[in-house]
Amino acid sequence: MQMIQQTADLSAYLAADEVIDHHHPLVRETAARLADDVADSYEYARAAFEFVRDTVPHSQDSGDLRVTWRASDVLEQGTGICYAKAHALTALLRAEDIPTALCYQRLLHDDGSGYAVHGLVAVRFNGAWHRQDPRGNKPGVDAQFSLDGERLAFEPDPASDEMDYPILYAAPHPVVLDTLKSATDRPHLWQTLPAALTDAIR
Repeated sequence: MQMIQQTADLSAYLAADEVIDHHHPLVRETAARLADDVADSYEYARAAFEFVRDTVPHSQDSGDLRVTWRASDVLEQGTGICYAKAHALTALLRAEDIPTALCYQRLLHDDGSGYAVHGLVAVRFNGAWHRQDPRGNKPGVDAQFSLDGERLAFEPDPASDEMDYPILYAAPHPVVLDTLKSATDRPHLWQTLPAALTDAIR
């Protein structure tokens, strides 16, 4: 798939905002701790990915009722769905000056009851973007950090009208963010997940 930058300005993929708040002390402290144990930016990116994937449980998997959306809150509360975990990873990567984009897939629910937009990230190394999925592994899901071929949690099935969205967003998609902010708890969030990104290129 040919990925498309939302903006040609790479600095946009290093920016901080209310969601990707990598200026927050907790984000900075976490990034510094991870950076202390690695030799270069490649190793840091892998360490940050594995930290978010493995130490922040996906709230649907764990049964946590809380909804998080701001990167620092995801790290502080230690919970979040795919979007929130992608926000946290993006903040940790941008904190160490690694350009990081938010990207999305359209997937069937596990029970086949409809579609939901799934969130992941893309990191830029050696002039190319590489998608990564920190949602958290479980039986049947084995996402790994990789710059040599994708190792994502899910592979969309075009025959089922699943798809990868090619746009690399510099900030969370507004539909995704509005859904997170409006949810009263995680079960409510699960019932209101967007089924598609209607403004995205297919």
